Amino acid sequence: MDKLTQQNLLKFQQAELTESVIYAKLAEYEKNQDNAQVLRGIAAAEARHHDIIATQTGQQAAACRWKIAWYLFLARTLGLTFAVKLMEGNEGQAAAAYFKYSDLPEIQKLSMEEEEHEHALLALINEERLNYMGSVVLGLSDALVEFTGALAGFTFALQNPKLVALTGAITGIAAALSMGSSEYLSSKTEKESGKHPFKAAIYTTGAYILTVALLVAPYVLLQNVFVAMGLMLCFALLVIAAFTFYYSVAKGENFKHRFLEMAGLSFGVAMVSFGIGYLLQALTGIQAG
Repeated sequence: MDKLTQQNLLKFQQAELTESVIYAKLAEYEKNQDNAQVLRGIAAAEARHHDIIATQTGQQAAACRWKIAWYLFLARTLGLTFAVKLMEGNEGQAAAAYFKYSDLPEIQKLSMEEEEHEHALLALINEERLNYMGSVVLGLSDALVEFTGALAGFTFALQNPKLVALTGAITGIAAALSMGSSEYLSSKTEKESGKHPFKAAIYTTGAYILTVALLVAPYVLLQNVFVAMGLMLCFALLVIAAFTFYYSVAKGENFKHRFLEMAGLSFGVAMVSFGIGYLLQALTGIQAG
């Protein structure tokens, strides 16, 4: 065995041991016993993979502590689904890497087992917060598209950061409550969705209000209204990127397509609204005092 192969196998060995510990700890925290059982099974399989690779390297490996802490943190804050699906990406990379070692049959066999892990993980999760993902999407997408456009329009029409912040906050909170009420009624009507109407309304309203607070903040902190608008648009882009990444990982969707779609809609509406603000001011001659 050459030195490069030895080094690669040692990395695989550490990764398998680390993932075994992560899955075992996730199983300890998981309240759904079906999910916990699958996690324990995968943890045992990863530990066995470590032992198989150890027979080739003849060395012991130590689990990566920071990686364990990181994935446990993700599971607690962003949910088991997100953490496990992120781990699933590593499973796919490992399967491809193992398949290359045709001269080491024991290692190559691990490729098929890693693929099996992926399928088990895909069928694993039944997490409450994902049932309300549609409500969060509704609140975020509507806030980003509608409210970004409204602030852009207010920016030119009012040209006073404090007035834009006040008007925007009032508009945003009213819109959030309206969206929450609509989601409550919608969830109550569509009983087959499995969502509790009040919880769905809270998720929608909360996502909208958090977005409003973030987008209004530049107008509160800055004196130049156009600089504030630029920062607001940057914040909107960051929110779109962060949420799209989370959603694409948790739901297994294409990040690039969804990100470009949301960003295009939000910024397109913002540009149109900014133009409307300019035209209305020019036509009416009304200016903020």
